[in-house]
Amino acid sequence: MGFSALIPARLGSSRLPGKPLLDIAGKVMVRHVFERAQQSNAESTWVITDHPDIIVAVEAFGGSALMTSAEHTSGTLRLAEAAHLLSLPDDHIVVNVQGDEPLIPVPAINRLAEVLERSSADMATLATPLTESTDLENPNVVKVVLNAMSEAMYFSRAPIPFLREQEDEHLCQPLRHVGMYAYRCAFLKRYATWVATAIEQIEQLEQLRALYYGARILVEITHDPHPQGVDTMEDLERVRAIVAP
Repeated sequence: MGFSALIPARLGSSRLPGKPLLDIAGKVMVRHVFERAQQSNAESTWVITDHPDIIVAVEAFGGSALMTSAEHTSGTLRLAEAAHLLSLPDDHIVVNVQGDEPLIPVPAINRLAEVLERSSADMATLATPLTESTDLENPNVVKVVLNAMSEAMYFSRAPIPFLREQEDEHLCQPLRHVGMYAYRCAFLKRYATWVATAIEQIEQLEQLRALYYGARILVEITHDPHPQGVDTMEDLERVRAIVAP
């Protein structure tokens, strides 16, 4: 099975400006992500960006980078343009490796590609059991609820499922969504034709557009540790402490 690892990296960030180029143990953040993606089984690894500074930084460490439009509102739309620019065939699988996950486990990238290859779903993603009550209330930790086919019913920054009665706590294990995706290029073409929806804008979750238009998102539950990405300065300092020599 062949797949490509594509890393969307946008320079502008309301919570952490210039995030892909912030230093972590002597390397820019996007380099940590790129090097981990390169260790996967991907046939090729590309950083997909909207800014020439990121192109320069990636090429400086020997990586491959591709310029895309600055008008994209999500990583999925950026990947759709990249798949077109790279002339990837419709049945080719691409894994969206988030550019703000410098600690991403390499096996997770391979696993996600394998899960989609075995499935007829439109997309695949990962989730892990959510065990900390503070994470349930944290809007930076996205939650997901599944149906009987292990496909996503809904994603939210709010605590879902909502625990109405405390005695029902044992009935359902909340799941934290791991923000990486696998798609076939044919699906990316379809996604790019769909207009933005109110619900994705309210939650600021791009995968809700896919659900709104009826796409099937297979969710693979993993019990392997998957460190949270970098959304805030506190997250950045935590990662720096882990990576520090």
